[in-house]
Amino acid sequence: MSASLDSGWFTEVFDGHGSAFSLKVTDKLHEVQTPYQHLEVYATETFGNLMVLDGCVMLTERDNFLYHEMIAHPALFTHADPRRVVIIGGGDCGTLREVLRHPGVEKVTQIDIDEEVTRAAERFFPALTASNDDPRAELRFADGVKWVDEAADDSVDVLIIDSTDPVGPAEGLFKTDFLRRCHRILAPGGVMVQQSESPLYHSGSIIRELRRDMLEAGFDSVATLPFPQPVYPSGWWSVTLAGKGRDVTAFRESAAAAAELPLDYYTAEAHRGALALPPFMRRLLEA
Repeated sequence: MSASLDSGWFTEVFDGHGSAFSLKVTDKLHEVQTPYQHLEVYATETFGNLMVLDGCVMLTERDNFLYHEMIAHPALFTHADPRRVVIIGGGDCGTLREVLRHPGVEKVTQIDIDEEVTRAAERFFPALTASNDDPRAELRFADGVKWVDEAADDSVDVLIIDSTDPVGPAEGLFKTDFLRRCHRILAPGGVMVQQSESPLYHSGSIIRELRRDMLEAGFDSVATLPFPQPVYPSGWWSVTLAGKGRDVTAFRESAAAAAELPLDYYTAEAHRGALALPPFMRRLLEA
């Protein structure tokens, strides 16, 4: 992937897929080279503030709710009684905010290697960080893989891997060995969820391999849920769930329908619909 600013437009080019995505920008608000990645924040004309990491769009104010709701709520409503939640990555804190909407959650530990992402979110995306002071939240700035290595067996109910693309700092989060370690720290009945790229571009590669690796790592079931995401490659994204002694193709529908959460996309109906994969995805995933 590559990015450019041309005549007031930020453009992310997806060379391998012959496509690109552009947003008209009005100002560059922030730029820093962190120890891990190049971070930029722009003001855009129609999508609010835009965060970019290493030239790749991470989030905008306008549509981040799609991703943050779908990586959090399907996993939480799939688990029977989620109390101990861990987020690996998620430095913008939008996923943390969504998890904390669930009153039954007792503790959420978020581990992101790059503190600069959280500080930028606090400045330029304050709605995402509004729950950071919740007493149930613990923010750690450390290596998520190392944290998982040191965590106790059966100590987590829901594990959320809210990572960037499987390159650079996040590459290790897509490896079978890491998935085995994730399985170890999940309690029986535990649920893991990982962002899993574009259904249109990656069903026959990254998504299929992730599902295979989750099963090889010891998980009993997997489910991939696609959803719209305009600013990501192809405009379509996905998360993949894995269950430890739990069928992740089923969820607590009545609880999801009854929950009075202030959401903009996730509903019990949206969850059920996302579980019904289109035929082209099924063919590619089963190939």
